[in-house]
Amino acid sequence: MAALTSIAQHPLSKSSLNPNLPAVSLTYSSKPTQDRCGFRSFAVNSVRDSSRFGAASVGLRIRSAATKPAKSPAEEEWKIKREFLLQKRVRSVDVKEALRLQNENNFVILDVRPEAEFKEGHPPGAINVQIYRLIKEWTAWDIARRAAFAFFGIFSGTEENPEFIQSIKSKLNKDAKLIVACSAGGTMKPTQNLPEGQQSRSLIAAYLLVLEGYTNVYHLEGGLYTWLKEGLPVVSEE
Repeated sequence: MAALTSIAQHPLSKSSLNPNLPAVSLTYSSKPTQDRCGFRSFAVNSVRDSSRFGAASVGLRIRSAATKPAKSPAEEEWKIKREFLLQKRVRSVDVKEALRLQNENNFVILDVRPEAEFKEGHPPGAINVQIYRLIKEWTAWDIARRAAFAFFGIFSGTEENPEFIQSIKSKLNKDAKLIVACSAGGTMKPTQNLPEGQQSRSLIAAYLLVLEGYTNVYHLEGGLYTWLKEGLPVVSEE
């Protein structure tokens, strides 16, 4: 585990989602400092670039050296995850095929969205185990992540759910027939713009399940957004 003391500066550029938004660049100090009380800290500086408002610089200093945990399997490069899923012959099915498999072949739809989204609406009989959750701990690394999210106005930052696999193992045997679903779905199919497909929460979850030894894992192409759009059965919880 290494201290978060050096992160390369990103060049300023407009937001890919909205070109009218001011671009933001975050830079971290290359060396932590230590005060008279022995607290170590590092600086987080930002530069906003906007043609309407001009440029502004904001500084943020976080006390205590933040230590990032080692990379988890969920953080593996998408290219590697995709190759593994294809090698293990993980199939993607559309929403109507998923409904048929659920009704006729005892497949279970595993919804990996946050619990709140699941309660708003999900396929009947689906099981919910969220792959990401709100940040819970208050280690130096977690505080640093909260600060980074908050800087952009996001006060509900998420992290990988460390109990994801354990929760699934408590509910489903490794020979269970699973269709893993999230909101958007992602895809392993190459396109002109996305030659390696598009990663999603459900594909990450499928990767983790196959690594854990689950042998009947399918992926919901198009996600639950398409399920709702097609008018397939949905139930909600109060």
